[in-house]
Amino acid sequence: MSRLGGSYDRRESLRRGVYILPNLVTTGGLFAGFYGIIATMNGDYNLAAWFILISAVFDALDGKVARLTGTTSKFGVEYDSLSDLVSFGVAPGLLMYSWALKPFGKFGWLAAFLYVVCCALRLARFNIQINTVESKRFVGLPTPGAAGMVASCVLLFYHLGGSGTIKKVSIVLLIYILAYLMVSNHSFHSFKDPELVKRQPFSFLVLAIIFIIVIVAQPEIMLFAIASIYVASGPLGSILRYFRGKPVVDEVPEKAQDKEPEEDLQ
Repeated sequence: MSRLGGSYDRRESLRRGVYILPNLVTTGGLFAGFYGIIATMNGDYNLAAWFILISAVFDALDGKVARLTGTTSKFGVEYDSLSDLVSFGVAPGLLMYSWALKPFGKFGWLAAFLYVVCCALRLARFNIQINTVESKRFVGLPTPGAAGMVASCVLLFYHLGGSGTIKKVSIVLLIYILAYLMVSNHSFHSFKDPELVKRQPFSFLVLAIIFIIVIVAQPEIMLFAIASIYVASGPLGSILRYFRGKPVVDEVPEKAQDKEPEEDLQ
């Protein structure tokens, strides 16, 4: 009876409608990810990498738009996860296979498939753990972070004068590492700290402006550096926490577990 009641409630919720604005932003991210797949199939790997990064921007915005406008919903959370699987799972996996993994035969396509599977597992785990882990940190590498690492590698390759495809064992190892990190228990900063949006010293604004200028001046190099630092921060943080005797994953207080799931970076 409870299952029937739950199914009835979901149907009634859909009949009342869905929120347009945040779901349009999510659709924009899905479109960017899908076009990344099209660009990969056409052999334009540099363009595909840029569209994967554009999709990450949309993914960072949809949850914030939903919270600012008070339009968060379970439908939005599920739609966001499905969009992320395409944009940060299938699109990067196909890009890596076509650009670097195809010459390695079975090990190549298995690496691409493992990446996609771990992305799906990461998203599923996020959805069921969202209210039981510390909101300031993610358990496992977020899928946009993994996709950003993939895309930045491609962009750096072409920025340094590369052409066509690449055949290096290091790329295969990178994909396996990213797949592992997505389903690991390493903690990664979520950048959801409320203190970040409060008043800060004037010097913080100056540093932020300088940081943006440096990124614009050399986007390929800086994006690769930022992605590399973020990916490495999880394992390094776990090592530091281990030697300090702290748990790898922090739990939130019980009263915080009743909060509505956030449609955000996953």
